[in-house]
Amino acid sequence: MAAADVPAGYAGLPFSDAAHKVDPPMIPGLVQCALYDLGGEGVAYHDTDPINHGSGELNLKPGHQRVHAGPYIWQFRKDEGVDVSFVKDWADLNHTNRVCPPINQFYIGWTADGEWCNYTVNVAKPGIYQIRALYAFQTNQVTFDLNGKAASVCRLPEATPSYHHWNSAVIGTLTFPEAGPQLLTFHYGKGNNFAWFEFEPSTPADVATPKP
Repeated sequence: MAAADVPAGYAGLPFSDAAHKVDPPMIPGLVQCALYDLGGEGVAYHDTDPINHGSGELNLKPGHQRVHAGPYIWQFRKDEGVDVSFVKDWADLNHTNRVCPPINQFYIGWTADGEWCNYTVNVAKPGIYQIRALYAFQTNQVTFDLNGKAASVCRLPEATPSYHHWNSAVIGTLTFPEAGPQLLTFHYGKGNNFAWFEFEPSTPADVATPKP
């Protein structure tokens, strides 16, 4: 069987910049939500307005330019519509989290219904994978497409007290029928912050009883 590839005509490219000169994320492995593809509105992502309310708005304020970060983190992808921010000492780490995120961890926030992001990924081995998310706040449904076709419906299993209280949990599974480069589309709605997804090889027992 031939290896999979991204859909013909897709104009997006895997994210890279001076600080992130990396290949597409590997499956199994971690997909960082803020490292969605390059290509802009309607190609690499859809956001309901063109303002980045984190890097392009909130993080311009002196109180949000934390000394543990720096200009690169404060302004990350500031001219793009997806709303990106980072884990801050006084906002995210001054209380108990179910799972404590790394300081300066990028995340997507200010989410709205109908928004999505594309990620070019490289699948090492076909199979069923559990999806573990680092997220905050509401128990919403999210979905994933694979190469332009619906592939997984997931549920954030446990609410946290606010957008800045974090948890990590398995939210569902996704089957990659083939190895190779592929296009993963993450669809989300209002009420969460999302930091990353980890795709872990699954077993039949995992599928029947997801891990907490």
